[in-house]
Amino acid sequence: MLYGKEHVQRYQETDGAEGHDWQGTTTLLLTTTGRKTGKERTTPLIYQPEGDAYLVVASKGGADEPPLWYQNLQANPEVKVQVKGDRFTARARTAKPAEKPPLWRKMAAVWPDYDEYQKQTSREIPVVVLERV
Repeated sequence: MLYGKEHVQRYQETDGAEGHDWQGTTTLLLTTTGRKTGKERTTPLIYQPEGDAYLVVASKGGADEPPLWYQNLQANPEVKVQVKGDRFTARARTAKPAEKPPLWRKMAAVWPDYDEYQKQTSREIPVVVLERV
């Protein structure tokens, strides 16, 4: 099973032929700029398309603190995305409270653990919208 750096490397080398389909769902690669280091960091994330945009969830498995990639995009919302062989720049934003419920349901439908993760923390787990620029 691919995970972490190996997942990113195989995904990039094969344009997602290896790594896009993962544990019964699909993943994209999100590259953020480190808010402290300024270095690019790439993370494989479960996603769903939403119109021309893509959705990801900043769950960190239900931890009380958000994932580093989410903290990075809050500091710099310009990100790079790869979906299979499609590589593009996007602007990341947190879904607004009014738009989040159906987006959350869409993501939990493909990864039901998200609902469990939310029960584990008092932190409101964000849904992130990646909009192509």
